[in-house]
Amino acid sequence: MKILIIGGHGTIGKTVASYFKDNNDLIIAGRTKGDVLVDIADSKSITSMFEKTGKVDAIICIAGEAKWDNFKDLTEDDYYIGIKSKLMGQVNLVRIGKDYLNPKGSITLSTGILADDPVIKTTSASMVNGGIHSFVQAVALEIENQIRVNVVSSGMVEDAYEKYKDYFPGHNPIPMQKVINGYVRSVNGKGNGEVIRIYD
Repeated sequence: MKILIIGGHGTIGKTVASYFKDNNDLIIAGRTKGDVLVDIADSKSITSMFEKTGKVDAIICIAGEAKWDNFKDLTEDDYYIGIKSKLMGQVNLVRIGKDYLNPKGSITLSTGILADDPVIKTTSASMVNGGIHSFVQAVALEIENQIRVNVVSSGMVEDAYEKYKDYFPGHNPIPMQKVINGYVRSVNGKGNGEVIRIYD
């Protein structure tokens, strides 16, 4: 398969890319480095990326940002960071990317445990993740050409444990192999409209 991985150099992205590279033709996209550059907060940048990649069989997005801060300190503009990047960025990848997918292709988005089990300072990020879950379930009812759309929602991964452990007291770090399996299930399986939760 020809697979486009957006965010393929990140903590999770590089591990997922390492798994898929053996038997597939990978294109890695990122904001600052990769085979092709893209800013998912900009729909024109997304279109330009797909013009360069041409048709693909699968799209995996492991990118998108949102502001973490105390609720009392979050401004309207702070919320728009997550809305424009992680939420609308991934929505636009589906909206635009469907036209660059071969029939029966798949799109895999990424969120996280905050959609279901938020912690402090994550009002914006939790809101965005929950919105993506609802979007995926709804768009799967209408998307054409037998394209499948799923989302992988992971807990705090082992590789990020030291950085984020203070935010997630008592949470079990998720082995990277379990996270990889979520993306494999989405790309190689038959599910559509699924929120693939990997929380323990």
